[in-house]
Amino acid sequence: MRKYISLRIGKQISFLIDKKAMIISLLLLLISIVVFIVSVGSGEMYISPLDVVKTLVGSGSAMNEVVIHSFRLPRILVALLVGMLLAVAGSILQGMIRNPLASPDVLGITGGAAVAVVAFFAMFSDKNNSLTISIHWLPLGAFVGATVAAFLVYLLSWKNGITPIRLILVGIGVSAFMQACTTLLMITGPIYRASQANVWITGSVYGVSWKHVSFLVPWAVVLLLISFISARKMNIQEFGDELAMGVGVSLQRQRLFLLLLSTALTGGAVAFAGGIGFVGLMAPHMARRLVGSSFGALLPVAALLGAILVMLADLAGRMLFAPLEIPAGVFTAAIGAPYFIYLLYKSRH
Repeated sequence: MRKYISLRIGKQISFLIDKKAMIISLLLLLISIVVFIVSVGSGEMYISPLDVVKTLVGSGSAMNEVVIHSFRLPRILVALLVGMLLAVAGSILQGMIRNPLASPDVLGITGGAAVAVVAFFAMFSDKNNSLTISIHWLPLGAFVGATVAAFLVYLLSWKNGITPIRLILVGIGVSAFMQACTTLLMITGPIYRASQANVWITGSVYGVSWKHVSFLVPWAVVLLLISFISARKMNIQEFGDELAMGVGVSLQRQRLFLLLLSTALTGGAVAFAGGIGFVGLMAPHMARRLVGSSFGALLPVAALLGAILVMLADLAGRMLFAPLEIPAGVFTAAIGAPYFIYLLYKSRH
């Protein structure tokens, strides 16, 4: 049986599609759809999967329409997109640095975005805890914070070029510094702001609306498309510096582009869901075990796994301790921390 399927578009463009990767991608897509439907129907008012589907296609009851479209659907869509963004960002960093422990959390990119968002709330909130400027500026603020952290890591790692080991070691230091800055902003602000920031830093999609979705969707679609198109660049990076330069790649320029791409992906996710940790670490590893290390297959599979992880974490946070809501980041950390220790152990043996 042939391992690849040849797909040609016109006379100039052709693809080789891995059969195994395609089957796994379709299965994960099916699983993500099932999780999405179950999550939309779960809550204080249970809605059966069939009624959820009817409502989504416009033939549900008036009550179901209100519950799903006004309250649950924006939240689940943001969870889905955030999981995809974090998973792809982690995949890019692991490929660029060639280190299985790399992720936006470890390199301080998530921390930089967190500092910017907490500062955003502190600077642009009035006494009634309402924002004085549009929420649409929040992703830009998160992106700026993540970019500052990424450039700080890049500059401090530079010594006749960037090496993967220096990048990750400096990233760990910058991550700790960003966490300290976030804590300082929380301590010096009002108590209600510290409480709000603490929930946000843990990672939660609670309280999002269609306004958030309308901004996040184009951001996510554009960045994910750029990431998938850039799969060849990531594959070349994984072969090592000498081989990459031998085929004519501008290595440092390409690394800077991939770092900025990962920063943009992380900034968009953190802006609306907070610091949901370990998704960018776990999803790429799971994808690599399923479809191998070729980024043409790895990126979409990792994106689907990230979406499933965050949707399940949000569902667990809403249902396991109802009526109390637990931030989704608590559950991703509960899974991710042991997984991180496992990876550290495996890297030593």
